[in-house]
Amino acid sequence: MSTPLDFAFSPIRDLHQDRTRRIHGLFRTTMGETERPAAAYCLAHHALEGAEAAARAGDTSAFDWYQNRPDANGTALATPTAVGPRIIVSPDPGRMPRSPISDTAYYVLGPDTTVASADELALTTAAVATAARHGFGELLANHAVVTCLLRRKELGDTLVSWAITRLPGTVYTDHVDNAAVLGRDLIHEAGHNWLNDALTSTGCKLNEAATFHSPWRNSQRPVFGFLHACWAFPLTMIYTARVLTETSGDIHRFLAGDLDQQRRLLATTTTDHATALTLIPHPALRQRLQTVYTEALSL
Repeated sequence: MSTPLDFAFSPIRDLHQDRTRRIHGLFRTTMGETERPAAAYCLAHHALEGAEAAARAGDTSAFDWYQNRPDANGTALATPTAVGPRIIVSPDPGRMPRSPISDTAYYVLGPDTTVASADELALTTAAVATAARHGFGELLANHAVVTCLLRRKELGDTLVSWAITRLPGTVYTDHVDNAAVLGRDLIHEAGHNWLNDALTSTGCKLNEAATFHSPWRNSQRPVFGFLHACWAFPLTMIYTARVLTETSGDIHRFLAGDLDQQRRLLATTTTDHATALTLIPHPALRQRLQTVYTEALSL
């Protein structure tokens, strides 16, 4: 088993507990406050978004449904995994809404939500177990509570994944029929969720005028996006280097090629990354970002 990276961060824990209490206060309930804090935090945000959308639409039935289920029924939908109960769903990407809460499509747990197929549940639980075995269990436990599996693709196709700040702990991702590859993408998006929570919980206000060249997008990016990339991609590099030892054939070649590409891209960011880190005022957070970045550079 690989040595786990340290994803425990007390400001994030406090944020999860405080935000959950506040949201549950709106629903006049204390549900979840003694349960898994990260899961309760994630599901409370789904309930809040669902209730707000129902209120805006004048849908009293849906609003009452969320009012009575401040976990958005996630507890009932959960599947056991190596990092605790997870909610694994497979929404139709073509029917996922867009709204002012997100530049990208998203999905909120609701009255019509059902769990993913048996094959998709098995794939995702295997992916979570693989990620946990290689040191990323805590990251997924606290920052990938809900997984929305989107398009089924072939190995070598472009896989699109994302997370949004309004639904922390939720991951949206395309997938291929391989646990090692899905584990990589769950880690990437959970990493984004971790950093969003870390920045919020430490009160870090980043200089919006500061921009840096992102080799992943081949464009200038604000410091927020640049540091996100220099955190999430190194996490997947570390995971990929660890999981390669148990892969073979096409999967091994695919992941090895991805790791080689990420090495080349990351190597171009060293000077800018050092400068960008100086814009993080919280010493402990700055050190976390540096540690992961340095390990990835050494691969």
